[in-house]
Amino acid sequence: MKIENLLLSGFSDESANQKTMDQQFSAFAALGLQYLSLRFIDAGNGIKNLMELNEQEIGQVRSKLREYHLKVSSIGSPIGKVKLLDVDDGTSNRYRPFAEYLEVEVRRACDLAIALQSKLIRGFSFYHPKGQDPEDHLGEVVDRLKAIALMCDSLGLTFGLEVEANLVGQNGPLLAEIHKRVNSDALVLIFDGGNLVTQGYSQDQIYAQYEVMKPGLGWIHVKDFKNPVGAQRVAHVDEEALRHFVPVESGDSGYLEILRDLKDFIPELTERLSSRGIPGVFADMEPHVKGGGQFGGFSGPDGFGVALRSFCALCDQVGLGYHLTDFTDLRNIRGY
Repeated sequence: MKIENLLLSGFSDESANQKTMDQQFSAFAALGLQYLSLRFIDAGNGIKNLMELNEQEIGQVRSKLREYHLKVSSIGSPIGKVKLLDVDDGTSNRYRPFAEYLEVEVRRACDLAIALQSKLIRGFSFYHPKGQDPEDHLGEVVDRLKAIALMCDSLGLTFGLEVEANLVGQNGPLLAEIHKRVNSDALVLIFDGGNLVTQGYSQDQIYAQYEVMKPGLGWIHVKDFKNPVGAQRVAHVDEEALRHFVPVESGDSGYLEILRDLKDFIPELTERLSSRGIPGVFADMEPHVKGGGQFGGFSGPDGFGVALRSFCALCDQVGLGYHLTDFTDLRNIRGY
């Protein structure tokens, strides 16, 4: 049976005050979410990025996922959030030689996806030197992402590039060009309206960027931002200073129009993704409503609930289907 509704998911660490497995998974189960993206988690030995968990901790995560009847939509990896070049540009971003990075860190993300039975890995398009034109570095980024896509494809996985400030793929046209040049079904694009508002784009400009990303779209992130100074383009965003993330009904991204278009696009996109074993089109909640920065964000269980209800209200407004746990699901889980 084809799934032609959005599959709701989210970064579960945003919902948990101490980021323990029980806090994250119980919050999602209570909200009616059946999928989650994993990023930071306390699996019994303190809070770690998922990439840093040992095999015993991964086993604990797998066990808890079964206990709460949850599935992993994507691995929320930081792959690609490193410097493209080993130069001092005034930022604190780290540099890793790519050959080693590919065989150690990218391979680790792939191993985690397989262990947690997810087909998707979230990643990024590398930091070019601050102050330089990202277009000047497209060739280097494409070469690296081709290698990442090749590794993912060989393992039946798909790598998603998230649009975000300060990276080479910081906007829709740049990501679309990267996608075109990489030319692999194992590389898709992730739309995120909030990450475009932070750069000073207007709603019309954001919708146009969504349109240009559609040929390569894989899934969407749900995050919004209310820009206190309006649509004023900035060349470099101080991500750690961002303090105006809001639920999608209150932000400047224009998700209403995007969801209206997505409603008609979902059948085609679902067909495209199903050929790679992906269950459908994910809407991944990453609301940051209590704060966000370069490597994560926080909403708390209450803020996450507010953000989810805001998004569902927009879906209802445009008639875009989605599913939350209902009594039929509970009966199936209990086996009667």
